[in-house]
Amino acid sequence: MDSANDFLVGVAGVVWGPYLLIPLLLGTGLVLTVRLRGVQFRKLWPALRLGLITRHDEGATEGDISQYQALTTALAATVGVGNIAGVATAIYFGGPGALFWMWITGLVGMASKYSEAFLGVKYRTTDAKGEQSGGPQYYLARAIPNKFGLVLSLLFAVFAVLASFGIGNMTQANTVATQLDGTFGVPTWLSGFVMTVLAAAVLLGGIKSIGKVTAGFVPAMIVLYVGAGIVVLAVNFSQIPEAFALIFTDAFTGTAATGGFIGSVFMIALRYGVARGIFSNESGMGSAAIAAAAAQTTHPVRQGLVSMTQTFIDTIIVVTFTGLVIITTGAWQSGEQGAAMTSAAFADGLGGEWGHWIVAISVVFFAFSTILGWSYYGERCVERLVGRRGVVPYRAVFVVVVFIGATTQLEVVWNFSDVMNGLMALPNLIGLLVLSGLIARETKAYLDRDPYLLNSPVATDDPDVVK
Repeated sequence: MDSANDFLVGVAGVVWGPYLLIPLLLGTGLVLTVRLRGVQFRKLWPALRLGLITRHDEGATEGDISQYQALTTALAATVGVGNIAGVATAIYFGGPGALFWMWITGLVGMASKYSEAFLGVKYRTTDAKGEQSGGPQYYLARAIPNKFGLVLSLLFAVFAVLASFGIGNMTQANTVATQLDGTFGVPTWLSGFVMTVLAAAVLLGGIKSIGKVTAGFVPAMIVLYVGAGIVVLAVNFSQIPEAFALIFTDAFTGTAATGGFIGSVFMIALRYGVARGIFSNESGMGSAAIAAAAAQTTHPVRQGLVSMTQTFIDTIIVVTFTGLVIITTGAWQSGEQGAAMTSAAFADGLGGEWGHWIVAISVVFFAFSTILGWSYYGERCVERLVGRRGVVPYRAVFVVVVFIGATTQLEVVWNFSDVMNGLMALPNLIGLLVLSGLIARETKAYLDRDPYLLNSPVATDDPDVVK
């Protein structure tokens, strides 16, 4: 087991090193940001209004779930352990400056998230059951009509299925079981059993069942967690300016909580910030495009803009609150790691056991919702590889793996997840660069006609409409 773990650590070091995924991830986001003329900044408010207030696209005839349900399904898959344990891990190894690189990954990643969701809807297809199916496993082959595109699409599908058992299942279930055991003394086998039963009950209903469940509790879990974060920051208000100063200065020095050489160089902060950033918001990985492809929408641009708000909510809001709570309370120097560091920060800020309880409850909701979202991602990729006949067996195996993850020590699985995250992102990022011209042209054509996302045939000059 140690040799396997050492091997995965070595592979992760190459995949997430300074010459492969980090420059490709940031570079792709920057290229798309420029070619799309900063669409994530120009159209953020209309996109938030369409996704969170309007909630559905009037006149849409295709799709299995509403735009809002597609957004909450994607949020369910991304607002998970990465927002609690991932942020703390990045700060532990990379110092407060890692949070800066998580922000950068999120901001440029919004352009990547928009682009992959746009392509997911544009090139979606209908499976044998009449459900919409799309994502990189389809658009890479259909938009790049040669063997290169086909190879990219198949590689993505294989790596995504493997990743679904790591980032989307075992790591989430294990974090829940460990947190409940440490906070409330709940045996890990019992947590695993309950999660397995609940996951099976929801997953049997497919995307429509997942969409209904996530639409209900995803907003509530985010409000609970962010609300607790606001209270902690209010208590430590005087520390916020110093925290921001530390974040920006350490972004280029990398003073880690562990001290010593590991945190003494800029690349450590950069690596952990970007790696945990993509673990948290999944921008560039292509996974959220799978949920976007199931949405009822009248145009790919509209769903692309709704989908990009998921990265804003995940990274710029939820991750920021976690990072600031950890830094302002001084918990980043406590010696704790992962969710334990975040729990210590909230406990210090709220006093008593409230902090531990809130983090434990948040971990349960965040992680379980991620399990639901990633089960759909995995089954859509299985459907791409072997057809509809593979979906039910995949769901059965996925549910069983939830219990295994909850009751097993998972250092190897965490490193495996890092590797699979990177490998599934590679073909998608390459495809996004190849297709960036098409994305930019069609986006401009639509936004020139309907700049305020009113679904109207011509642009409006109404001064009361916020651009």
